[in-house]
Amino acid sequence: MPGRQLAGPCGPGPAVLIDVGGVLLANDAEAFTTWSARLGIAPASLLTAIFGGCDDQVLVGVVSEPDWWDVVGARLGVGPDLLAELRRALARAGRWDDDLLACLRLIRGRVRTAIISNAWPHMRARLSEAGIAGLVDEVVLSCEVGWAKPDPRIYAEALRRVAVEPGAALFIDDTAGHVAAARSFGLVAHQHVTSAGTVAAIDAFLSGSPAR
Repeated sequence: MPGRQLAGPCGPGPAVLIDVGGVLLANDAEAFTTWSARLGIAPASLLTAIFGGCDDQVLVGVVSEPDWWDVVGARLGVGPDLLAELRRALARAGRWDDDLLACLRLIRGRVRTAIISNAWPHMRARLSEAGIAGLVDEVVLSCEVGWAKPDPRIYAEALRRVAVEPGAALFIDDTAGHVAAARSFGLVAHQHVTSAGTVAAIDAFLSGSPAR
């Protein structure tokens, strides 16, 4: 899927750009452990079957999610009913971080905010159903724009949508490479480790203190 053209000037900030998986939504290793045991394979093998090669396919919208799950089913050698059950279970996996969501509610309307996530298409519906999409001004998903972090074009698209310059935006992600790429693009960036640390980084950024 071709990416959209970037357009429109950026202005003053501030803005907060935040990731979903591993940040707003805690990763659920237990779900993969449970399903790998059920399928009789190692957790690493299950992860490879689901995500191996997806970065330039379903993750950026080149292949639809149903078509990608057909690939996964063939890799696992399972029938459509079991595959559908696995797909539903993983689409519900993880736990929303209440502290970070409370922080987004607190800053809503005071600064521009956006979710920027490497995500499959089902994430849009999940964010809406959980009320998370309504907590931010923009939602930028790799599967919709055609670029995935650390591609600089997805950072540019997020900045275009919130209409701020890179140096006036704080980017938050749990992946070191994505954080490094954001810094190279000129954003202020924080690598998420704990909720308290990320809330403190947001507070420091909005108060004008140097971010780490």
